[in-house]
Amino acid sequence: MKVILRWLLDLWLRFSRTLDWPLLAALAALMGIGLAVLHSASGKNMAMVGSQAGRYAVGLGAMWLLSRIPAVQLRRFTPLAYAASLLPLIAVLFVGTGRSGQHWLNLGVFYVQPAELMKLSLPMMAAWWLGQQPTPPRLGAIAVAAAIIALPTGLVLLQPDLGTAVLVASGGAFALYLAGLSWWWFVGGATVAAVGAPAAWFWYLQPYQKDRILTFLDPESDPLGTGWNIIQSRIAIGSGGLTGQGWGDGSQSHLNYVPEHTTDFVFAVLSEEFGWLGVVVVLALYLFVIARCLWIASQARDGFSRLLVGSLGLAMSVYVVVNGGMISGLLPVVGVPMPLLSFGGTAAVSLLAGFGVVMAVQTSGRRRR
Repeated sequence: MKVILRWLLDLWLRFSRTLDWPLLAALAALMGIGLAVLHSASGKNMAMVGSQAGRYAVGLGAMWLLSRIPAVQLRRFTPLAYAASLLPLIAVLFVGTGRSGQHWLNLGVFYVQPAELMKLSLPMMAAWWLGQQPTPPRLGAIAVAAAIIALPTGLVLLQPDLGTAVLVASGGAFALYLAGLSWWWFVGGATVAAVGAPAAWFWYLQPYQKDRILTFLDPESDPLGTGWNIIQSRIAIGSGGLTGQGWGDGSQSHLNYVPEHTTDFVFAVLSEEFGWLGVVVVLALYLFVIARCLWIASQARDGFSRLLVGSLGLAMSVYVVVNGGMISGLLPVVGVPMPLLSFGGTAAVSLLAGFGVVMAVQTSGRRRR
């Protein structure tokens, strides 16, 4: 009996040695909360809950597999992964599908959103390049990094998907920042974007995107039309109060006032049913995940690992801020999901895979120490 127990213990240690348990615990808590909110928001649709749980399982499997790859191997295969991620991003422009563009590839069994893959491979490629350069990077290195970021971002903009393009670009931008790029570069980039905004308004933005911006500026101008989504979302958030209306008792979501209440606006459902306290708990979990990534980045022994893990952690903060600002009316509606809470497969799997890379970096650093 002792031999069997020792063998099982040894097997478990071999299986779990590359996992970061504090990080995994926070991610598991977010996924559990996400399934609970989805159960309520979907009207107790167990098929939808089971489907999302299956996607989490796939993502956790990808996380475990990637956590076992040494950081030096990840760095070696990064250019190949980046190039492979560009192929479906190009293909979706020709054979993609979507309600307001070409965002998804139909693989027969399931749909894939290629832009979500770039949320991992783009920071990897930016870290791969910048990790070889002196700190701070020189002009030529900055130009190459800008091209690495601009290529997939431009392809996403062609779908068109402005919100996802911003999220994809943020991962590369954070890698540049962590590599020592001066704040003046980012101020200059923001200035160029502001100057080009009028041209984008007339020649790039689609009518529905213009409506979202106008609605953000004055939601009451069309309360039963384009302003409906954000007005109902804010009502749901406000009605939650301190402790919420209770799990499964949210009036705004269950009476179908809140739009997209299982995807983009799921955080409004959580706010209504669990109140301010529930929001604080979830935001604290997100903050812990981001802080844990930054701590692991600070312990990394090479530039690639430090830039990659740091940019992945900081990029997640952008996902949370953009979705939270969107559903509360502080930012225009851009169709960005809340990480590990919104219903969706590709986003959840790619995010968990990214945390597998974070754990791989930590394991490699632990081995060296």
